Amino acid sequence: MASPDATTAGYTLAELCIVACAEEWRGKGELLATGIGVIPRLAVGLAKLSFNPDLLMTDGECLLLGEPVPLGPRHGPPAVEGWMPYARVFDLLWHGRRHALVGPVQVDRFGQANISAIGDYARPKVAILGARGFPGNSISHSNSMFVPNHSPRVFVAGEVDMVCSAGFNPARWPGGRVPPSLSIGRVITDLAVLDFGGPGHSPRLCSLHPGVSVAEVVAATGFPLLVEGTPTPTPAPTEEQLALIRERLDPARLRATIFKGDPPGDRRGKDPS
Repeated sequence: MASPDATTAGYTLAELCIVACAEEWRGKGELLATGIGVIPRLAVGLAKLSFNPDLLMTDGECLLLGEPVPLGPRHGPPAVEGWMPYARVFDLLWHGRRHALVGPVQVDRFGQANISAIGDYARPKVAILGARGFPGNSISHSNSMFVPNHSPRVFVAGEVDMVCSAGFNPARWPGGRVPPSLSIGRVITDLAVLDFGGPGHSPRLCSLHPGVSVAEVVAATGFPLLVEGTPTPTPAPTEEQLALIRERLDPARLRATIFKGDPPGDRRGKDPS
C-alpha cells in the first residue's frame, strides 16, 4: 500500500476529510447546516465560503451567522445576521430544511447509527450520550456521517447496539415499509467515502483515500460492502480550499488533533501548513 506523507501530497488526512465532508452541502441551497465536531464544523465553513453561500449556520447557541467563526481563540465579534433560537431551529428541522453531519460511534449496514451505549442497553459496557435528537432528526431531514476510525468496531456486523437514528432496515418500520423520504448522505472516514446507494440501499464504496486499498476498507468493515469496478480516488483539496482551511477557518490548527498518534511515514503524515 502506498503511503505518501503530507509534505509530498501537500495536504493532510484531516484536510482531505474536511473537503470530502464539505461536498455534502454542494448544490443543497438554503439549508441549516450543522457540523458536529471539528472536521464537520470546518466542512460547513468551507462549503459556505467556497460553493454554497446560501447555507445557514449558527454559533451553536442562538445566533445566525453571516460567515464561519474560526476555531480556536476569537479575535473580534462574529458576523451576526439574525436570531436563531431553538424554536426556529426546530421549524427548519421538522420541515426537512436542515442537513447535519454527525459522528456516530457505531453504524450498521442499514445506515442506523448509535451514539447511546455499547453492549446490552440494560447493562452497557459503555454509556455515552443517549439518543439525543437522533430519532427525530433522522426522520425529518438528511444526515451524513464522519467516522475518524474506520474499523469493524464502528461498522458493525448485524445491528448497532442501540438504534438511535432511523435507517433502511424494514424490520424497524411499520409494515416493513421504509419511507421513501428517508435520506442518509455519505459516510466519510479516515479510509474512504461510503454511501447507501447500492441495491436496496445497501452500503457501497464510493472513493478511496490516497494510499488505501479496497482490501483494507473491506477488512475494516463489519458488513458486506458493494464495490463497483475500480473505486475513484477521493478528490484532493485544491490550493484555494487549503488556503481557506488554514488561514480563515482553522488558523489554530485544531484539525491536527483529530488523527494524532499516527506512526511516522503513515499516509496521514504531518501538517505541512
